[in-house]
Amino acid sequence: MPTQETDLDVLAKQLWAIGDPVRLQILRILPTEPTCENACNVSKIAERIGLSQPATSHHLRILRQAGIIANEKKCRDMIYWVQVDASSAVTEALRHVLHASD
Repeated sequence: MPTQETDLDVLAKQLWAIGDPVRLQILRILPTEPTCENACNVSKIAERIGLSQPATSHHLRILRQAGIIANEKKCRDMIYWVQVDASSAVTEALRHVLHASD
């Protein structure tokens, strides 16, 4: 029987995804717009945070699966950026949960 994710389940997955120091570092360096001028590919991100490319790819996959970041083949590379709408939604959902009993 299929289960439907609740808003709290989605929020929990997103908070888990951003709750890692390495992934927070990645979020700090990623742009919010997918342009060639500010493009961040795996090798650039790995170099900036000091991890191997496979480890960086692992963290990027977690963030992407949680809907926090997006990626697209552009500028001859797979580039990554922060999904601003998703980040705002996480903040708003957390605010709602924390103030639900008010």
